Amino acid sequence: MIPLNLPSFEIKLSGTQEHPQIYDILRRKYVALTPEEWVRQHFIHYLIDHKGYPSSLMGNEIRLQIGSKRLRADSVLYDNRLHPRMIIEYKAPSVQITQHVFDQICVYNMQLHVDYLIVTNGLVHYCCKIDYTDSSYIFLREIPAYDTIK
Repeated sequence: MIPLNLPSFEIKLSGTQEHPQIYDILRRKYVALTPEEWVRQHFIHYLIDHKGYPSSLMGNEIRLQIGSKRLRADSVLYDNRLHPRMIIEYKAPSVQITQHVFDQICVYNMQLHVDYLIVTNGLVHYCCKIDYTDSSYIFLREIPAYDTIK
């Protein structure tokens, strides 16, 4: 896997060379090591280890039902009352972050109504804060620390 624009962490690998796996600390199991999963695990560790996000309030592959569609949000951060606060969408490093990617995460937000949206391919990270009273959003210069958003 290629190096990302994220700090390193103690990577736990398993499986075979044909079917490698990486340990997901949120799901507490080994999962298929895809380029997107490589980004997810790096970003989750970045949030926990460097931004102070509690792993107990985060979940991966969160199932959503929007109309007749069944979707999955890549990662969701909850508050202490288990209300969603942030959605994180991961793409493989080879995937450019385009309007289509933002449209995808906005569909998830139609159900979850979070305050923050993050999109990353491991090389480029975007974070925006939603202002529901003004029906607007602003892009933040950096990923906020947990203690500034709780």
